[in-house]
Amino acid sequence: MDGSSFPRQAGMAAGRRGLTLTALCLAVLVAQVDTAVVNLATRPIGDALGAGVGALQWVVDGYNLTYAVLLLTGGLLADLYGRRRIYMAGAAVFTAASLACAAAPSVAVLIGGRALAGVGAALLLPASLAIIRVVWRGEAERGRALGLWAACNGVAMAIGPTLGGVLIRSLGWRSIFLVVVPLALAALGLAAVAIPESADPTGRDFDAPAQILGALALGGLAFAAIQSRGEPVTAGIALAVSALALALFVRVEAGRGAAALVPLDLFGIPAFRGAVAATSGMTFGMYGVLFLLPMAWQDAGRLDATGAGLALMPMALVFVAVSPFSGALVARVGARRATAGGVAVIGCGLLVIGLGALQAALLPAEIGLALTGLGMGCATGPLMGVAVGAVGPARAGTASALINVARMAGATLGVALLGAVFALAGGGGAGLAPAMLLGGAVQILCAGVAWVTTRPAAATAT
Repeated sequence: MDGSSFPRQAGMAAGRRGLTLTALCLAVLVAQVDTAVVNLATRPIGDALGAGVGALQWVVDGYNLTYAVLLLTGGLLADLYGRRRIYMAGAAVFTAASLACAAAPSVAVLIGGRALAGVGAALLLPASLAIIRVVWRGEAERGRALGLWAACNGVAMAIGPTLGGVLIRSLGWRSIFLVVVPLALAALGLAAVAIPESADPTGRDFDAPAQILGALALGGLAFAAIQSRGEPVTAGIALAVSALALALFVRVEAGRGAAALVPLDLFGIPAFRGAVAATSGMTFGMYGVLFLLPMAWQDAGRLDATGAGLALMPMALVFVAVSPFSGALVARVGARRATAGGVAVIGCGLLVIGLGALQAALLPAEIGLALTGLGMGCATGPLMGVAVGAVGPARAGTASALINVARMAGATLGVALLGAVFALAGGGGAGLAPAMLLGGAVQILCAGVAWVTTRPAAATAT
């Protein structure tokens, strides 16, 4: 089915858009809750399956690596073969992977199941965002939908650790993989009845050379981050492979024009370019905070793991509270102020955390976390909207994949670079201060890029 037949279907679907949005929000919850709870289960998994630290790291990172490698593929498949079809395939794969993880007799099978879950997420999330682009055509209504979609990230951050801790304590580690199965099945069932199909394959193909080079570039970046803490030489080699693959990828795509996997003219659109830069900066700081702040608290003996999880709650709660209103914020002040301003607020939050890192009181960190959640709530939905709204519906899957690549790349680099600064400065409060000050500076720089490039005219172009 090509894109030309979609407007009629979108009209037919207008009465059930609530169900459509529910299905798309479930996709976010499935992927994010799964990620949040697995981090808590590594110790009981190791005890039960006799796994060492290296194997347990791959229980977490097997998901991240396959997700990174296949993001571009998932976006292209959605555009070529149908966004609902690929969304449903992703939900089905994720369900099967979760069941395999819950029943895993060995750590090798568990790692394989986690990698398969990454495949499902790489199909599910870009298709989910692309469907929002093609179902909600108007900027204002798309902004409201994206605000709720983005809020689900905050919901997952808020409930994931608590839910995981309760499940592990009462039902054992296998239950954390089963908890997402009803959500994934609900997403699958709702998609079948509430999401209209759309595709835009005209003039495009699978572009195998670009697929391989893109997978090497993204996979190398993710693998470098994974290995950076334990094997810096291996990480350096992976980073070099990633850079070489990226250079070759750009060269291949430049020769294919509009038929490319990633048409380079997308980056000639100022609004899209600004959204990518701001999104990378946003996750650079956000994941840096989530990674380093609990570590610093525990290094200094100020909080244990449970206390650190509870102390992070202000960020998630403010994010959840603000995100649903981000569409209204864009309508009132414009996408430029919402996106650039939101990322700048996150930067201010990191600066507050950094300036208070050596204080005994937790209040500066809690204020910084609240500011971080406020900025994320203001910026996340609008940034997604600017990215997918800057291109036509025919490129919705590709744009969705690229903005998720920006999220992943920013998070990967934030954990790696800010983690390196933290370690070089000796860890604890002494390491947290320079890491957060650097992170805040990067955030504010990216906010400036978004301010310059995300102009109202560019943000509403299609």
